[in-house]
Amino acid sequence: MTSIMPKIQDTQNSVKELQEKIIRQSKETLGEQNVTAEFVNSLTNAIQNVSDTQMKSAELTKNFELGIENDLTKVMIQQQLAGLGFQMTLNVRNKVLSAYKDIMNMPV
Repeated sequence: MTSIMPKIQDTQNSVKELQEKIIRQSKETLGEQNVTAEFVNSLTNAIQNVSDTQMKSAELTKNFELGIENDLTKVMIQQQLAGLGFQMTLNVRNKVLSAYKDIMNMPV
């Protein structure tokens, strides 16, 4: 579970860099209008939720290993939720990057 945390951090950093790049280019295109949209906030909240789920999963796993938590089903369900959330985040990131590349390669 600890090997996933650096991947989550890398994903969060990639998304943050992409957000900043989109905002910067939008400001150049639209002038100094406020381009910080609800999309950025929604994306940030979604990433934070995935991170929280990963942390909860890691904590439940640790507690199970130490004998504090004795409900294996609860631990396994939380691990599956964390894994699915992480996979979804990676897929969204890949789609956003692909769309960004497609837009950047469009002839003007």
